[in-house]
Amino acid sequence: MRRHRGWSRPAAEPLFDTAPRPQTFKDPSFRRSLTLFRAFLHEQDDPESCYALLARDAVDQVEAYDGPVAGRTVVDVGGGSGYFTEEFRRRGADAFLFEPDPSELGAKPPDSTVIADGYLLPLREAVADVTFSSNVLEHVADPETFLSELIRVTRPGGLIYVSFTNWLSPWGGHEWAPWHYLGAERARARYRRRTGKAAKHTLGENLFAVHIGPTLRQVRARDDVTVVSARSRYWPFLAETVVRAPGIREVATWNLLLILRRCPP
Repeated sequence: MRRHRGWSRPAAEPLFDTAPRPQTFKDPSFRRSLTLFRAFLHEQDDPESCYALLARDAVDQVEAYDGPVAGRTVVDVGGGSGYFTEEFRRRGADAFLFEPDPSELGAKPPDSTVIADGYLLPLREAVADVTFSSNVLEHVADPETFLSELIRVTRPGGLIYVSFTNWLSPWGGHEWAPWHYLGAERARARYRRRTGKAAKHTLGENLFAVHIGPTLRQVRARDDVTVVSARSRYWPFLAETVVRAPGIREVATWNLLLILRRCPP
């Protein structure tokens, strides 16, 4: 076949993916914390960028504690629209989303998403290499039972990643924070006056006052997990040190990250 002038043979497909990966940040660091904070400020007007960044950061944390997730089974409990599940899949994991509220899934939830309550997951015991739950614990009425279910479905030696916003954190009231310090009903009323709409969260219905101290005592008293790390998820320095200070940690931690490992039977 006659070749046209200026044409060349197409280059062979590369053996490896050479596309640049999104930038990662040292954890903890001021740069990482500032980048996340700026993203949170645009959660409402640019949720795609905000949650995609948060998902990359969270999976970076999982891999920092447990190595690459490629080829491993990941159970994402309460992952909403599926940003975390999709990020795990991008890195080669067999990841599955279990979400109890269909309204949280968005227009295009990940394939194989299951509508399921985190109190009773439709999974056999010890099927997951990694069980993941980001900012869900403060939305369940019985955190201890919820944690027990995450542990049950994790294989011995597997990792459990749990983060939550504790009630006395400056962000504990969620969209009506920090006015929750003056009382939940007063904070919700102020939110309605300011925005003209009802707040998404109601204390005692879909938001609960979960505290760091009792949660740490619960997990440390268990004989089926060990605590690998208890730290502030977003704090730019001394992320584990701040959690060791009773009282202060309830305010200063902002968001507690628990990294647990399932013990052998």
